[in-house]
Amino acid sequence: MTSKFVQPGTVLDYTPGSAVTSGQVVLIGVRIGVALKDIAANATGPLQVAGVFNIAKLSADVVAQGAALYWDNTNSRLTTTASGNTLAGFAAAAAGNGATTVAIKLNA
Repeated sequence: MTSKFVQPGTVLDYTPGSAVTSGQVVLIGVRIGVALKDIAANATGPLQVAGVFNIAKLSADVVAQGAALYWDNTNSRLTTTASGNTLAGFAAAAAGNGATTVAIKLNA
């Protein structure tokens, strides 16, 4: 392995300006991550930036498997609406109207 290798990159160190709770979705630049544990303000903790997670979605959205999903940071949920939101990944499974969560492959 090359001496330039740092880490696999699925979990990154993250230092929030305000406290983050375990399981909370965090917007970092143009990507999202999921806090793996509670992280105090200005302390460093683990943020998962790859993998599949069940995350809240706009319940009215009908999501097909493979559909692009966007993070609505204002409402703290995923949506199929791109405008004003951040690309978060794609649906790992379908989620119909009325479903409040969707399985998402993060940052893909």
